[in-house]
Amino acid sequence: MLNIHNLSVAFGGDYLFEEIAFRLNGGDRVGLIGKNGAGKSTLLKLLAKEMAPDSGTIAMEKDIRVGFLKQDIDFELGRTVLEESYQAFHEIKSLELQLDEINQGLAERTDYESEAYNQLMIDLTDVTHRYEILGGYNYQGDTEKVLLGLGFKRNDFDKVTDTFSGGWRMRIELAKLLLQNNDVLLLDEPTNHLDIESIIWLEQFLKNYAGAVVIVSHDKMFLDNVTNRTIEISLGRIYDYNKPYSKFLEQRNEIKVQQLSAQKNQEKQIQQTEKLIEKFRAKASKASMAQSLIKKLDKIERIEVDEDDNSVMNFRFPISVTPGKVVAELEALSKSYGKNQVLNGVDLLVERESKTAFVGQNGQGKTTLAKIMVGELDYEGQLKMGHNVQIGYFAQNQAEYLDGGKTVLDTMIDAANESNRSKVRDILGSFLFRGDEVEKYVKVLSGGERNRLALAKMLLEPFNVLVMDEPTNHLDIKSKNVLKRALQNFEGTLILVSHDRDFLQGLTNKVYEFKDGSIKEYLGDIDFYLEQRKADDFRKIEKREKVKPVEKVAVKENDYQIQKKIKSLKNKLSGVEKKITHLEQEIASIDHDLLMDYDSTIAKQGFFDEYQGKKDVLESLMEDWENMSKDLEAFL
Repeated sequence: MLNIHNLSVAFGGDYLFEEIAFRLNGGDRVGLIGKNGAGKSTLLKLLAKEMAPDSGTIAMEKDIRVGFLKQDIDFELGRTVLEESYQAFHEIKSLELQLDEINQGLAERTDYESEAYNQLMIDLTDVTHRYEILGGYNYQGDTEKVLLGLGFKRNDFDKVTDTFSGGWRMRIELAKLLLQNNDVLLLDEPTNHLDIESIIWLEQFLKNYAGAVVIVSHDKMFLDNVTNRTIEISLGRIYDYNKPYSKFLEQRNEIKVQQLSAQKNQEKQIQQTEKLIEKFRAKASKASMAQSLIKKLDKIERIEVDEDDNSVMNFRFPISVTPGKVVAELEALSKSYGKNQVLNGVDLLVERESKTAFVGQNGQGKTTLAKIMVGELDYEGQLKMGHNVQIGYFAQNQAEYLDGGKTVLDTMIDAANESNRSKVRDILGSFLFRGDEVEKYVKVLSGGERNRLALAKMLLEPFNVLVMDEPTNHLDIKSKNVLKRALQNFEGTLILVSHDRDFLQGLTNKVYEFKDGSIKEYLGDIDFYLEQRKADDFRKIEKREKVKPVEKVAVKENDYQIQKKIKSLKNKLSGVEKKITHLEQEIASIDHDLLMDYDSTIAKQGFFDEYQGKKDVLESLMEDWENMSKDLEAFL
């Protein structure tokens, strides 16, 4: 599919990577890994033809379609969910405009025998044929099915995208990529802002994807579940193994051990040869032998050991003062955004030195409650903060608050005070900003480097309660591990909002799940929560909970009655699906007649009533299908 040959890219005279080469084939699911700033996002942009390399080539098979999911999604404001999703069908939408123009021309002209009118009829036939081949009569229905599969409701379709959170916008972008039938998918941090349910859906989709996939991600569990190949960018080189992430690490370590052993043996041989050369040089009779050994030594290909970039952050979160036993107490706390009730009557007690995780689907109020607790949002109900509480807050979009026009050093100096200004360079060094790197402008930093800078800024303010909202977004795996150790050693109170399962493991001792405006407490770590919620099959749990009344009835019935109901529901569902298929064909046929002969078609008596009636019946059948599917899933 794609052949990358001797690719090089440099910034400021230093190579991100130099003369790298690899090939992508159908079925490859590649995890592209490396530290922040190693060039992962740059490589994806090169593969997507969004930037050109300094040297080297990217050869691509003819008609290959490439879909690129970027870290930052840029939607045009004012589009609805459906309108944005339809952007996946550029050619179909273009053909629709052409058909409108042709039909308008046919309606306005009266020179039916002219060459121009005849050409319009020919154009109509050609464009209609192309429109039909591309699925023009089916794309709207396909779009709705994909959006429903991704968790959207029908009443979401006509809402504008700017009213949705980052995670839901990511789902829209995923829907567009899925509907495009791309041959290659390039995914840059696809799990950022996604909840557990969405991540599991994405894992299943990518496992069944027939094309090639290249994924930049720092979620180890996600990479292990999805990828079958790992490419690491390190110190300008790449290391390519046909293994998922964890097995890649094992194999690379084994190879490095073998390289070290072989290098050690070779060094012994070289030293012995050098001693013989020195010995023979002193004797005229052995001079020719010494020269022979010198030539032999020159021809030896020295064994090199793969270099590792082991630079990692090194820091601790200090405690300012000891707060009271109760850090925060919430009673009947509620929050609405217009008609959307996000939190409803929440009661919560946060005690000193507790380690708490906020989990749940996007849009359920986790970030909202975090912002309320740090004083960024108003609310209804009661919130009482404890004695001597000093809160440090890391927002989900913390890096966006940094001024791109400032350097790294200026950013820190401006945030420091008289007591800690002298420590700024030491703090920056512990976050891997050393030497000339402190003079870099914020706007040229990678997403992970910006997050590191935002974390460094936090150390300039005193706190004893730490509230962090998705702190691992954009951080490389080594940096995530360092942050995790720093949080494990933090002696204060921790509230952590995260969808990163691996990061949360062993970090908290209490979990609050946010759902339908309320919260539920789990007295254990994230593994206990996942076990209780059977989160490896999270979607089925969510669907079962939506049909609890059906479950309660089913429990009282014996197996025979349950099987009888299942069979009945399956039969009804099959009947509805046949009716839907039949109606969709009828409507598509009418749409085709309208395109071919608009005037004659609408002239039929009662045409519009019949046409709209069919659409209304189809809408009703689709709702019946959805309800029956939910009822059936409750029994399975």
